Amino acid sequence: MSKAIDEILSNPRNQSEEVQALQDTIYVIGGKWKLPIINSICNGNRRFREIERSIPGITTRMLSRELKEMELNKLIKRVEDPDFPTRVEYMSTEYCKSFGGIILEMIRWGKEHKKKIKGK
Repeated sequence: MSKAIDEILSNPRNQSEEVQALQDTIYVIGGKWKLPIINSICNGNRRFREIERSIPGITTRMLSRELKEMELNKLIKRVEDPDFPTRVEYMSTEYCKSFGGIILEMIRWGKEHKKKIKGK
């Protein structure tokens, strides 16, 4: 991985493009709540209240705001059941699933980081 970073840093044009790409990624999945929401939905919580209950500390207002933003970024899909006028479910899109490997790598890195910091 450091070879790739060295390549980016040695070429100012690439560096600018890479920084922009990182900023775009952070914009879409960054923040305190987006990854926990994605995790909740991927673990089977489809209804608003199920998602809300599965994420300690999130407010109703914040969940609503984040779901709308994630829908605009095509990470989730809001599906209204035509048989029930007030039944809404949220589902992850294929596009959302495309960064599953990134999430798994973040989990792996987080575990390694914790070990390193604790000196284990």
